[in-house]
Amino acid sequence: MSQVQRMSRLMAKTLRDDPADAETLSHKLLVRAGYVRRTSAGLWSWLPLGKKVLDNIARVVREEMDTIGAQEVLLPALLPKEPYEASGRWDEYGDLLFRLKDRKGGDYLLGPTHEEIFTLVVKDQCTSYKDLPVMLYQIQTKYRDEARPRSGVLRGREFQMKDSYSFDTTDEGLAESYALHRAAYQKIFARLGLDYRIVSAVSGAMGGSASEEFLAPAAAGEDTFVDCPNGDYAANTEAVTFTTAPVDGSVHGALEELDTPETPTIETLATFLDVPASATLKNLLVKVDGEITAVGVPGNREVDLGKLGEHLAPAVVELVTAEDFEGRPELVRGYVGPQGLKIRYIADPRVAPGTAWITGANKADTHARNVVCGRDFEVDDYLDVVVVEEGDPCPVCGAGLKLGRAIEIGHIFQLGRKYADTFQLDVLGQQGKPVRVTMGSYGIGVSRAVAALAEQTADEQGLCWPREIAPADVHVVAAGKALQTELAVDVADQLAAAGLRVLVDERAGVSPGVKFTDAELIGVPQILVAGRRAGDGVVELKDRRSGEREELTVAEAVARLTAAV
Repeated sequence: MSQVQRMSRLMAKTLRDDPADAETLSHKLLVRAGYVRRTSAGLWSWLPLGKKVLDNIARVVREEMDTIGAQEVLLPALLPKEPYEASGRWDEYGDLLFRLKDRKGGDYLLGPTHEEIFTLVVKDQCTSYKDLPVMLYQIQTKYRDEARPRSGVLRGREFQMKDSYSFDTTDEGLAESYALHRAAYQKIFARLGLDYRIVSAVSGAMGGSASEEFLAPAAAGEDTFVDCPNGDYAANTEAVTFTTAPVDGSVHGALEELDTPETPTIETLATFLDVPASATLKNLLVKVDGEITAVGVPGNREVDLGKLGEHLAPAVVELVTAEDFEGRPELVRGYVGPQGLKIRYIADPRVAPGTAWITGANKADTHARNVVCGRDFEVDDYLDVVVVEEGDPCPVCGAGLKLGRAIEIGHIFQLGRKYADTFQLDVLGQQGKPVRVTMGSYGIGVSRAVAALAEQTADEQGLCWPREIAPADVHVVAAGKALQTELAVDVADQLAAAGLRVLVDERAGVSPGVKFTDAELIGVPQILVAGRRAGDGVVELKDRRSGEREELTVAEAVARLTAAV
């Protein structure tokens, strides 16, 4: 028998107006409906309704992880510095890490993710190939010192996450573990009622090779992804690749310098020469671990610094400043060209061998025409670093790509042996020799999924949860009079006895209008109203999502709702 939660005793103060600092729909509604309250910037308290939703998501995740044979553990959130220093991530994470010292001066951190610690646990527990494969997971609080926490629980400094890890002795075994997690994630997000896309991604500070993200399309999303209209390709914009074949550079004339006074930008240059910006070559100067590096892209495109940083990780990428030009006469601000440069030159694949450009001549107020890649300058590294635009060609079929905003709700990686190498994670193989273990890492943002669902399912009246994760199966509302309240409580008890999770609004002194508004705002999937026909034993059943209403006897309503669950 389930318990009945009475609104008169529920700690959930609803608000009529949006919080002043709220920007996203989920932020507004989760606060207004009494699910969460802000404790500090990026820190949130989960109130009873919110905790129920959070726990329901965690339950679905646990069930599907257990189904594929993963075993749940719980590791500490407070972690020693040494394992992260050994992997290099003590420095790579930079300011994102919460760092602290104990009373003896020892260095610790609050865990952002746990690859290092899981690796050490398996190293301690598994010594033979017979102990593998093994998949371990935890649902735990993580910490990242976000510079600008925002959007409510979407981007906080403390958040709940499911992270799991697979350990295999072969690459084929890793592929199988990866496939098991991928399929489990599809089941999890389907059960949660999330609309999602699986897209190619980059690994970043996590390391490893193969990487895919699960994205929930939403206007509040901080990730941008591309989708092929033919269904051939989907990727995070940071993972989009572009290739182009070399062209015949012999058709271009000799390099020619041009007098171009006061044209330090692509816009002023294109206007002065009356050429399209796409005919020019933009050369952005950055510092990579302190070394000045030039990045070349077509003049009509922008450099995606995030994408560049992902390609060059763990190196630190930052823009040059005016001080960086001091003592470097060969670097002429606004007139840099790749020809003759004595620094590393990275180019987007669109700057293909044989292509000719108008670009800086490394002299003030001077540019050069017919500067041919492969003839007049060489590219040290080709990296796809431009900001992806709507209509860019699909790498598979060539169709124009579509751009969309989304919330990252899951990420899976084939880490390989990066962490196993760091911590010498070996087991005794079948041939009696040590075998290096290979790993996978798989994350789901549990608290983030709450916000993603709110973003995708809410309407003008408020939240509208899928039944699987709603805080209750049915919200019973007493319209106000004593007879209606008595009937509402009686129906709530009957439903609870049948195994349903019930929220009943029997508050005295609260108008029917406020109760109905709160029921819409809180978003339980079924609303049962004891109203004007309570004396006849008739109630009104309303579907929160469709708005459909139907009058039923109490017995019919109990039977209908019980059958639905």
